[in-house]
Amino acid sequence: MKSKVWNILAGLAIFAMLLTACGAPATAPAAPITAATEAPVDAATEAPVVSTGPTKLSMWYHGAGNKTEKDVLLGIIKDYNESQDMYMVEVQDFPQISYNESVVAAALAGNLPDIIDVDGPVMPNWAWAGYMAPLDIPQDKLDTFLPTTIGKWNGKVYSVGLWEAACAMYARKSVLDKYGIRIPTLEQPWDLEEFNAAMETLKASGEYEYVLDMGMAWKGEWYPYGFSPFLQSFGGDIIDRSTFTTAEGALNGPEAIAFGEWWQNLFTKGYVSGTTQDSADRDTGFIDGKYALQWNGNWAGGLAAEKLGDDLLILPAPNFGNGARIGAGSWQFGVSANSKNIPGATEFIEFMMQDKYMVQFSDVTGNIPATTTAAAASKNFAPGAPFEIFFNYSAAQATLRPPTPAYMSAALTFEKALADIANGADVITALDTAADEINADIKANKDYGFDGSVVGPSIKEDEIAKANAR
Repeated sequence: MKSKVWNILAGLAIFAMLLTACGAPATAPAAPITAATEAPVDAATEAPVVSTGPTKLSMWYHGAGNKTEKDVLLGIIKDYNESQDMYMVEVQDFPQISYNESVVAAALAGNLPDIIDVDGPVMPNWAWAGYMAPLDIPQDKLDTFLPTTIGKWNGKVYSVGLWEAACAMYARKSVLDKYGIRIPTLEQPWDLEEFNAAMETLKASGEYEYVLDMGMAWKGEWYPYGFSPFLQSFGGDIIDRSTFTTAEGALNGPEAIAFGEWWQNLFTKGYVSGTTQDSADRDTGFIDGKYALQWNGNWAGGLAAEKLGDDLLILPAPNFGNGARIGAGSWQFGVSANSKNIPGATEFIEFMMQDKYMVQFSDVTGNIPATTTAAAASKNFAPGAPFEIFFNYSAAQATLRPPTPAYMSAALTFEKALADIANGADVITALDTAADEINADIKANKDYGFDGSVVGPSIKEDEIAKANAR
């Protein structure tokens, strides 16, 4: 039987997100950005002087190498440290590719810091494993946040995010107009038939190397983040989130099989490049005219707008029958369970939750602020701003990856199944095998604490599905 530790370590590789990670894994944590000083000594007695200064709060952060984001974080820490005299936050930064490994190793050794940041889909696993403490933050301070920026596990809040990300379909207005393809809207996205017809029309034009760039050059977390929303729009899911105890029927039921057949057709019909896509084509292929359409995140908007200007369209995800959906859940901040200063660490996270700091992060990273008021004050997402539409997509279409400890293993299984199907594997066999592997992991970990009772809506019964049915 697999232990919690084995499961956590096995899943770490998926969270070195290719979108932002860079460099080789570090062998040791970086030195503190704000280094602690040695304890003072009485000059006459040489005895240590008992400090009456602020209590130090240690913090770990995943963004080493991302100077602009780190500078904002350091500014917040400076503001907090100067705003009161009870606590002083000191931060260590790590390369993102090695961050999760460092946290797990520290947790096993009992050496976690007071404050940690955590990728949204990872948080349930860390909470289940006992790494994180629930956050005692009043609900009214969370009500204005996008729901997907609040990390919850077992009915409790464990983490809060200051930003979100969103995907969309990039296109050229001139191209859609040329071929008589309707420009979809948030209120009326393309349905399955219309989207397939658009791809067939663009393929028949002979103008493009491939119709649609899905980002096949990217691996790991891009698969569940970027592609599982299409599965969920069909009505399938990686795990049945009504109980979180099985993938049976969710990943290999009729809706999932329909998705799998559609997914495979993207490759067999030559609409999408294969799994060996060159990374340079992913970066610039759409802008260079190799692809008519591109499925990508808000992080790609700046370059596309710069190159294409008013011809750029940022379109909503298609609706394949169970509502138009995009991935959700970005990096968030929480408190470690072994912190001796949980009230102070929580206070610092509350301090971070000011709109002005969300605006600062957004303006330098291009990510979506977590509240409507912060978005309204940002340069990219305010009403009338170039990328306002991404905030609207996030508010209307965002679907969390299954918020369960099982996700860390299930995400790897899902990636393999989709890659196999893209490469020609039998759809039903691949999905059945994936469902069996996920179920075996869940069983080996005693259902990750779930007892089989209904704990929430399935993907076919959630708010997006209900809105789609109306």
